[in-house]
Amino acid sequence: MIRWLTGLGLAVLASSAEAQNCRLALALALDISVSVDAKEDALQRQGLASALIAPEVRKAFFSSPLPVALTVYEWSGRDAQYIVLPWRLIETEADLLVAATQVSESQRSDRGSATAMGYALAFGASLMEQAPQCLFQTIDLSGDGSNNDGYGPQIAYRHFPFDRITVNGLVINAADFEGELFLIPFFENNVLHGPNAFLEIAQGFEDFERAMRRKLERELTSLQVGALGRKAE
Repeated sequence: MIRWLTGLGLAVLASSAEAQNCRLALALALDISVSVDAKEDALQRQGLASALIAPEVRKAFFSSPLPVALTVYEWSGRDAQYIVLPWRLIETEADLLVAATQVSESQRSDRGSATAMGYALAFGASLMEQAPQCLFQTIDLSGDGSNNDGYGPQIAYRHFPFDRITVNGLVINAADFEGELFLIPFFENNVLHGPNAFLEIAQGFEDFERAMRRKLERELTSLQVGALGRKAE
């Protein structure tokens, strides 16, 4: 049976696992491909900013004495990955507010090109190499389409350092124009990576904030006891 650990208990196990600077390095990847128009980009950007300071997410950020390291980046084509928020250690509510404000005030760095998921994930892996030393590493890939440029996620997982990284997904507009839910199985079979990786679904960009709140709360409060134990070995 899988057991989960939150709050002070995490700090106890973390100390026995030679506690690092933080419990989780979390990289949030926002889709700015050509299928995302200006209105949708704003909904995604402002939705993330609002989700970060939602009461349940604030509570989750500070559910343990060990802080969270946070970064945000945009992605689309092969050479279109841009950092929105450099790595920031979220130790106080003021830190979280600054991070949310920086996301809210950010401007789209690219008008949008193709959907190069493999490149987006490879960029995320390189960011993790620059992250503070944390017990866990997670990349969140948000997207409204499947890979159509360059190598796909599975190639990235084979050729870049993903051994310690969990990749969760947030699907936007799960149905295509004919109503077929093609993106859900695509993300499940190609994007999700690592133990207990999961998928969240936003029913359109207007629903992005709700889905992001739900996903962040789950990621920030659910850590597997067994995984912590392996860190201590």
